[in-house]
Amino acid sequence: MTASEPVRRASEIEEITNLYVIHPISSFLTPRFAKLGVTPNAVSLMGMAFGGLAGFAYYHYRDLRWAVAGFLLMIAWHVMDGTDGQLARLTHAQSELGKILDGICDYVIFIAVYSGLAAALFRDIGPWSWLIVAGAGLCHAFQSAAYEAQRQEYAYWGLDRKSAKLAMPPQARSVGAAPRPMEALYRLYVHAQLLVSTQAVGFRDKLTQAIDDAGADHAAVFRARYREIFAPSIRRWSILSANYRTIGIFLAAAIGWPLYYFIFEIVGFSAILALLLIYQRSRYRLLFESRSKSSS
Repeated sequence: MTASEPVRRASEIEEITNLYVIHPISSFLTPRFAKLGVTPNAVSLMGMAFGGLAGFAYYHYRDLRWAVAGFLLMIAWHVMDGTDGQLARLTHAQSELGKILDGICDYVIFIAVYSGLAAALFRDIGPWSWLIVAGAGLCHAFQSAAYEAQRQEYAYWGLDRKSAKLAMPPQARSVGAAPRPMEALYRLYVHAQLLVSTQAVGFRDKLTQAIDDAGADHAAVFRARYREIFAPSIRRWSILSANYRTIGIFLAAAIGWPLYYFIFEIVGFSAILALLLIYQRSRYRLLFESRSKSSS
């Protein structure tokens, strides 16, 4: 990343609980961690620890106190997840390992939480609990990858943040060497992003050409038009964010119905993803139609 990039993410596309709860707490912690010499990767690992403990707490979800503990531990993870990125940008400590940790952190935490709930549900419905939760987890992976891909595309095209470019990381260092386990997981994550954002990838050449044609003097105007069209769209995508899943898991566990959360993740969130992809395609058409009208 360049030193000119802001510490916090773009507020115009930020999910509301991040904007008013999570990230303000992260912003409070970030300079204090920097002063203490805490590294971004250490913050990421701290967040993973909170998520692992949340999985243990949710195993006991039938006791409301444990469900509340699981929810609070996941909130603590969200705060750490916001803090590590802010800290990396503030201290210019971005690294490949940091990107890998950040890329897979969501999945590690949700695997822990889903496993805890699946083990608890096993007492009621037997092996079906693991099959349903595994299916929900797979759907979750694609849904989250699509959401993060859209955010990255916005940062890259709308805000000209070169570090946000959605691209496959380089292969392992030496020829014939197998990627390290975490690097392999991160590459799988990016593969999923590219797979579920095919239409975004398909428009890259057109967007690049449009910005090149606009020239240096008008590229900023084109990017402003991109932000105008896509900011409301990206905010709609936040329904697929980890924050709302955290809230949904807690509410379902608190009333004793976590199984229905997983069913909704398979059916409901997948339907929402399909609708969002269709809507996003219409935004791309609008962008190029408006450009054609302005240049004619």
